[in-house]
Amino acid sequence: MAAAAVLVTAISAGCTTSKQILYFQDIDTAEIDRIVTNYEPVIKRDDILKIVVSGPDKLVVQPYNLTLGEVTTYGSTSPENATLEYHVDKDGYIDFPVLGHINVLGMTRQDLVEYLTKNLRKEVKDPVVYVSFSNFKVTVLGEVKNPGTYNVTSERITILQALGMAGDLNLTARRDGIILIRDDNGLNTHIKIDLKTSDILSSPYFYLQQNDVLYVPASPTRVATATSTSLWSVILSGITTFMSVVSVIIAFTR
Repeated sequence: MAAAAVLVTAISAGCTTSKQILYFQDIDTAEIDRIVTNYEPVIKRDDILKIVVSGPDKLVVQPYNLTLGEVTTYGSTSPENATLEYHVDKDGYIDFPVLGHINVLGMTRQDLVEYLTKNLRKEVKDPVVYVSFSNFKVTVLGEVKNPGTYNVTSERITILQALGMAGDLNLTARRDGIILIRDDNGLNTHIKIDLKTSDILSSPYFYLQQNDVLYVPASPTRVATATSTSLWSVILSGITTFMSVVSVIIAFTR
């Protein structure tokens, strides 16, 4: 009877309905204009930035581009030298050539471009500044097809895009219990995401930030199935052991 009960539980747990796996089940009544479209990531502590300055006069802009050549022999930079990256320290500063100590914490990439361009115009004619994040990556774990850490080149990625990079959710994933783990300048925050509703489309967490982690837990049915399977294995193992003991006893009593 116990074995039969376990088997029934496993079968019941394995049944999955569309209500358990469909995304945005209220999308027909959702307000499309609520979708967030103007998100830009901001610079945080421990970010790695790539900054390149160019202009009509290469000799004039050269001091503003810290390169491997300048580290080994200052002033002997050649075009093939790779541009070094700038680490944002714990107080939110970078050390930029000539301009010195700059507080970049909380700036967007465009904010920093405009700040540097404005200050460089004092010495450089028509400066062009390029800024990008070198450490923009997200991690997706749990009930997805391909869990792992993914580099983001566009610096603008949604939760849906991140899940897509990880191969989408397994059928056994819990759609309404996804956990977003975010380091907000040293403070870890945990946000629960529900993909069954369209609310996420207008959420401030729809776009991911650098180093965000998405954890997708198993659905209750998946947990129940695993538990039932485990229990069934224990029962079978117990029966096998019992039969072995009985065989030994019979052998000794003959």
